[in-house]
Amino acid sequence: MEKILFVHGLASSGAYKLSDTLRILLKGTTVLAPDVPIEPGEALALLREICTRERPELVVGLSWGGFLTQQLRGVRKALINPDFTVSRLLQEMTGEVKYLSPRKDGALSFTVSPELCRRYEEMETLQFDGIGPAEQERTLAFFAEEDELVRCQPLFEAHYPGRSISYPGGHLPTFPEMKKSILPHLLSFCHE
Repeated sequence: MEKILFVHGLASSGAYKLSDTLRILLKGTTVLAPDVPIEPGEALALLREICTRERPELVVGLSWGGFLTQQLRGVRKALINPDFTVSRLLQEMTGEVKYLSPRKDGALSFTVSPELCRRYEEMETLQFDGIGPAEQERTLAFFAEEDELVRCQPLFEAHYPGRSISYPGGHLPTFPEMKKSILPHLLSFCHE
């Protein structure tokens, strides 16, 4: 692979350690890792624009990033512990939330409002629209067996039958889990 796009999780940034893990494991591959805005419409628009401009061979989305990545039609994508019910998590976080990794714009926090939760609820009702056999073939998801935050494999399988892989680990995959349980499947998937 020459180029992939990494979409980080909620309250994070492109500087999240998984982007570096991908750079190490995929030597010679350019890993694009933008800071994605919290506003759902802006986030999806940014990712679509990057895909159009950069044409990555693969988009990898983690958790919240998996929710957004799943909605990118026409691109090969791998979701790691995607959260298709983001609004429920956000409703528990109402108020100011600190980012967990540094952002290029220097922002230290974002605000979760009832209105933001409502916009995510609206996006969730449409998130699986436009899925056909070709889109199913372009999508693969990984689900940690000991995920302590998100349990969305049954929902994914309802729309992408036979396109998920379980692996031992927690919500945020470690370097060894990425290397042993995820990377071999990613490489195989990209060569299908």
